[in-house]
Amino acid sequence: MLGPRGVTRARRLRPLRLWPRWPWGDGSIMASMQKRLQKELLALQNDPPPGMTLNEKSVQNSITQWIVDMEGAPGTLYEGEKFQLLFKFSSRYPFDSPQVMFTGENIPIHPHVYSNGHICLSILTEDWSPALSVQSVCLSIISMLSSCKEKRRPPDNSFYVRTCNKNPKKTKWWYHDDTC
Repeated sequence: MLGPRGVTRARRLRPLRLWPRWPWGDGSIMASMQKRLQKELLALQNDPPPGMTLNEKSVQNSITQWIVDMEGAPGTLYEGEKFQLLFKFSSRYPFDSPQVMFTGENIPIHPHVYSNGHICLSILTEDWSPALSVQSVCLSIISMLSSCKEKRRPPDNSFYVRTCNKNPKKTKWWYHDDTC
C-alpha cells in the first residue's frame, strides 16, 4: 500500500481474537471483569480480612465463583463457628454486585440471614458501588455478624425460603432494620 509520498506502508493487521465474540460487544467488559477479579483474588490471598480465608480449590476451575471460609470473630455470639460464603460474579462485575450467600452445612442464625443462606444486606443489591470489593463485602458481613445481640432467624424465614428465587439478587429486599 502506498502512503502519501509514494512510500510503501505496511498494512495494519487486526490482532487475533483469543476469546469468542460476546453478545454484548468485543469482550472488553469480560476482560475488564477478569482483570478486576484477578486483582481482588490476589488481595484476598495476600491480605484477607480477619477470620477470612479464600478456599483455593474453589477458584481452580473458574475465576467467577469463589468460596471464602469464615470464622466467627472473637468475643461475639459466633466466636469459633465456621461458615462459608459463596461469591458468584457476572460478566458485568464490578458494575453489578456479586451474588453472595452463605453455603455449606453451617448457616449462621442471624436476623438478616435466611436459613437457605441468603443475606439481607443493602450493599449486595441497591447500595452496591463498583468502588466496593470482595474484601469490603467480607468486612461488612463480619461486622453484621459481630454486632448481633441475639441469634434468631428473620421473622419471615419460613415463607421466604419456600417462595424465593435461588438467586438472592432477584429478591426485592426491604431494608428496615439496622438493629439486631
